[in-house]
This record gives sequence, C-alpha cells and structure tokens, in this order.
Amino acid sequence: MAVERRIQVEDADMLHKLFGTLDHNVKVIMDTFPVRIASRDNEVIVIGENHDYVNMVETLVISLMDTIQTGNLIDEQKLDYYINSVQEGDISRVAELNDDIIVVTSRGKFVKSKTLGQKQYYQSILNNDVTFGVGPAGTGKTYLAVAMAVRAFKNNEVSRIVITRPAVEAGESLGFLPGDLQDKVDPYLRPLYDALYDILGAETYLKYKERGLIEVAPLAYMRGRTLDNSFIILDEAQNTTKEQMKMFLTRFGFGSKVVVNGDATQVDLPGGKKSGLKDAVEILSDVEGIAVVELTHRDVVRHRLVKKIIECYEKRDKKAAHQETKAPHQKENKPHRK
Repeated sequence: MAVERRIQVEDADMLHKLFGTLDHNVKVIMDTFPVRIASRDNEVIVIGENHDYVNMVETLVISLMDTIQTGNLIDEQKLDYYINSVQEGDISRVAELNDDIIVVTSRGKFVKSKTLGQKQYYQSILNNDVTFGVGPAGTGKTYLAVAMAVRAFKNNEVSRIVITRPAVEAGESLGFLPGDLQDKVDPYLRPLYDALYDILGAETYLKYKERGLIEVAPLAYMRGRTLDNSFIILDEAQNTTKEQMKMFLTRFGFGSKVVVNGDATQVDLPGGKKSGLKDAVEILSDVEGIAVVELTHRDVVRHRLVKKIIECYEKRDKKAAHQETKAPHQKENKPHRK
C-alpha cells in the first residue's frame, strides 16, 4: 500500500527554489530514493511504497525548505550533502550550518561552513590556539583558514596575517625559474593568493601586503622568527619534515593563533621521509589548546566527482593495507631439483 506525505509550501517562489531549474533537484532526489514527488497548489506530495524512504524524503524536503528560508540557495553540492546527511541520520544537525557566517567577502558573499566537518573545523580554530586540519583535497581547509584569519584581523584580534607553505614540489627546478626567490616560489603559493584575493579583493590585499600586515612566504622564511599577535597558517603541511614542523610550531608568540592544514595521503617528501604533519598529530593531539580536526570525503565541496574519486582511492588504500596486515607470509616451497 502506497504511503503519502503532504508538505505545505509558502508560495510559488519557494516551490521553484525547492524543485530547482527544470525540476533538477526533485529528479536527483527521485533518482536516489524510490519515491515520486509532485506539487499541487501549495503542497509538495511525496508518495512511495516504503514507509522509511517516504519519511526520509519528507524530512529532506523540510530541511531544504528551512535552508531556503534563511536565504540560501540549493546548489548541487548542498543537495548532495543533504541527501547523504538524511541517509546517515544526522540531517537534524545540518540546520546548524544556516547561520554560520564567518566573514563577508569584498563582493558581499557570505563565507559559511558548508558541512558539519567544516563547522567543527572553524569552531576549533575559534576555541584553540593551534588547530590541525587534516583531510583530502576539496574540503575547504585552506579557504576557511584564510577566512578565519581575515575575520580575526578585521576584528582586531590579531595585527597581521602570516601564511606559509613548503615548496617541496619545486626541488632543484627552482634554479631554472626566472626571478628572485620570491618569484620562484610564488607559483606554489598561488592557492593562498587566490583565497586572499577572493575574500579581501585584490586592491585591499595589495594595500595590506605593502604595509606588512599580510605576509605570504615559503616555510624557509619562518626560521629564527617569533610571531606575536599574528594569525599564522601553514598550508600543505604534509610536505614538511619533522624538523620543519617543530621549527614552525615554535615560531608563534603571545596573542597568536596557528592553523596547520594538510592531506596525509599526499606526501611528496623524497626518500620516504615521515611527514611532519603525521608526526605532530601523533604527539600533540592530547595537548590542551591544540585541536585536531579530521575532514573526510563527506566534507568535499568541489564537484561531486571529486568525492567519488576520493572514495575510490580510500577503498583501494584500505584494501592494500588489509592485505599487508594478513597472516605472515609463508616462505615459498620451491621444488627440489633431482
């Protein structure tokens, strides 16, 4: 027997935003769950044979409507995240994301946490002196860290922003690039510049940089310094050695906040050296004032295929690790020659 749920909708504008262009959102939901969704007057009607699936879609639709009422649009990434959340039973917490305005960009765009993992990440930055953000590409580690730095700067919580990263990928080829050392490492700092340009605007960023209020530099420039009243970000930290990480973490002084970001699965260090990020997380995670936030494929905010790619690699890596931890290998019994 078919199960039916009717959900009241305020007006036609809400219905249009909920259904999406050419009913795209509804089609995605119906491709995911075995239900039919239709609209009649000011109602959304959900019909299906399975009571649980109908209830899940009803909850999903109500959550999407609540999000729209707060002025947020339902894009592909947000819809995908909401669907995953209702499937995993934590859709009730997603409403917490609607009011998380971290900073407003130069173009008037609200920067918010888009996933519960990102919310935990930015709250950890607020509440701790040192935060490690560990997770795959596309989880917003760099962008949110820069947003939090700009927020702290605008609120006069710090007097400058210092952003750094190792230039491991450059290797010996640095000598063949044109310009001075800063020109040579700038390509490796480009993601950091992009985030600053987007949030502050190019003109404001350049003004702050000229005044020395914002510094973007390679990790080697940090040695021998003590940084007071600063918001310090170390990006791509998986490519630091243990010695470099120790050097960096002992640079910050009074009134400063540190954020260390990296993807532990993308270590480019030569010779199989242990990542300074992995080492620091292992030995510092229990220290008061230091937080470790682990983001996952669920927190990816790029194209939905990025999430699927990460999932495939994770499955491959887990399978390989499982095979390595099987029963000890037995020696091969070679046949004796007569």
